[in-house]
Amino acid sequence: MANDSLMANAIRALAMDAVQQANSGHPGAPMGMADIAVALWHRHLRHNPKNPHWADRDRFVLSNGHASMLVYALLHLTGYALPAGELKGFRQLHSKTPGHPEVDVTPGIETTTGPLGQGITNAVGMALAEKLLAAEFNRGSHAIVDHHTYVFLGDGCLMEGISHEACALAGAWKLNKLVAVYDDNGISIDGQVTPWFIDDTPARFRAYGWNVIGPVDGHDIEAVDRAIADARRSAEKPTLIVAKTHIGKGSPNRANTAKAHGEPLGADEIALTRTALGWPHQPFELPKGVYEEWDARAKGDALESDWDRRFAAYRAEHPELAAEFTRRMKGELPANFAEMAADAIAATHGKAETVASRKASQLALETLTAALPELLGGSADLTGSNLTNTKSTPPLRFDQSGDVVRNEGRIGRHVNYGVREFGMAAVMNGVALHGGFIPYGGTFLTFSDYSRNAIRMAALMKRRVIHVFTHDSIGLGEDGPTHQSVEHAASLRLIPNLDVWRPADTAETAVAWTVALQNANRPTALLLSRQNLAYAPKTGLDNIERGAYVLADDRQPDAVLIATGSEVQLVLKAREQLAAEGVKVRVVSMPSTTAFDRQDRGYKESVLPAGIPRIAVEAGVTDFWWKYGCAAVVGIDSFGESAPANVLFKHFGFTPENVADTVRAVLQRA
Repeated sequence: MANDSLMANAIRALAMDAVQQANSGHPGAPMGMADIAVALWHRHLRHNPKNPHWADRDRFVLSNGHASMLVYALLHLTGYALPAGELKGFRQLHSKTPGHPEVDVTPGIETTTGPLGQGITNAVGMALAEKLLAAEFNRGSHAIVDHHTYVFLGDGCLMEGISHEACALAGAWKLNKLVAVYDDNGISIDGQVTPWFIDDTPARFRAYGWNVIGPVDGHDIEAVDRAIADARRSAEKPTLIVAKTHIGKGSPNRANTAKAHGEPLGADEIALTRTALGWPHQPFELPKGVYEEWDARAKGDALESDWDRRFAAYRAEHPELAAEFTRRMKGELPANFAEMAADAIAATHGKAETVASRKASQLALETLTAALPELLGGSADLTGSNLTNTKSTPPLRFDQSGDVVRNEGRIGRHVNYGVREFGMAAVMNGVALHGGFIPYGGTFLTFSDYSRNAIRMAALMKRRVIHVFTHDSIGLGEDGPTHQSVEHAASLRLIPNLDVWRPADTAETAVAWTVALQNANRPTALLLSRQNLAYAPKTGLDNIERGAYVLADDRQPDAVLIATGSEVQLVLKAREQLAAEGVKVRVVSMPSTTAFDRQDRGYKESVLPAGIPRIAVEAGVTDFWWKYGCAAVVGIDSFGESAPANVLFKHFGFTPENVADTVRAVLQRA
């Protein structure tokens, strides 16, 4: 149809003009996917440009985020608060059109994409959240949660290993409201992909348990429209639509070439493309009628108003459920959370139990999961080691028809991710982005390397995702250096906006969980021990949440010992030895360097007073600790060994005697 062609060419023109003006970007994919975009955004997508946060909107994810001008053009054309001036500022400082889509920067963007494969994985998390919320809140004819998650993705997303992890999970979970459209153009930065990408993609997805449609002609809007309609009718399976396209479509000399992928077309080629498309308009100029065709504001208003009416009827019949749904979608904790958390922390202080901090985490979770139905747990095939399951979180299961299985009326809230650390982390990001749940998931700390980029993305997106990393040091013992974390704590602390906690006992662990849940705008990593840790006596609990506090003190101390996690007990014993010699030592427990670094200068100086030598003790690399002005660091700058934990700690110098000797040596130098 003529209007369809006009609408698609508007996308192509805006994409090539913005990339040319920026002298940077990827015009080929937006130009090649323009017809697919018309089919989805004009005919199927349920959204409201006036309210990008409407709870029951369809979610759209551009997994091949380098094609960002595609979604920016769509948001601009359909009526979001993204004026033409922002398109002209593509990839420029402080514009709302950064090089790759960023959530909370551009209205209408659901997730930050760029690292290939993570967008489709986020979408799996979004579709999972939709399915679980629907099972929990929908009642009878009241379907207040009923939307689809759509994804555009390319060859690069499918080459990345994370797509195997996520898409296999989507099939196992029978996420029938997940629809992915594969832009099968056969081109990447290095050229034709056939020498290195020979996967039978449709067969691969069928093996995952997906419904596969196509290949279809990605430039035949009617064919794509029919494929999407078929996908929406899927009752049990997610759907992959394979759409054959020409990258850079419309460009006489750049279409179907790698040059269309990641560089501007150039002024001469753009002029030729305008002629080929029958597009005589100046850069960023659109002909009459294009905005009217694309404008989705009235339709979006009507869709949301209809939902508002249905939600009002739902609220009249189920007022408590409606209030709970509203609270959770806002990401708010219950009004009594602070009081509940304080009571739980005080209880751990009173019990003073000697347990591994991974067990202390489970004890905290028993209370928290019972009180917070939004907590959605999981583990990457290590539940019995991570201790992420509780009495309130039965395993998540689906029946053959794709429905969520109920256990004594309860929906499963603990996800078995299988051995898929990276996939788990990015799925949790998608769950958090969707809203309604606070996801947490566990694995060994050493495997945080597998999930690191998804952790980084959660920090970049400012999303509340909680990582439970157990077996945090050489203290895990016989498994040896492949499993013994040495550099991981320091490495995670380098990620901006990520809170990292390595608690020393049950109280610190409970505080860490409380702070993690209250941190609505940052993810958290909890580093937990396998071995038992004795409770450290405390005079108060108020300052633990500040990341570091004075655990034991003397008037006018000669030295300050700083420790985290399992090493806190070590420095307390060293302090006793030194006290017998008249050496006065302050012990500072620093469960979270990241939280401590946010404190005001006065508090920092009250904990680490100037002029007193500082010695840090942690079973990890030493480089990190010099930032605190330490005179010495007791740590490990090598990999571990395979032996019982007590043997390893002695071998690597983690003994009260060695710590005391280090303090003596520092004081002698002073």
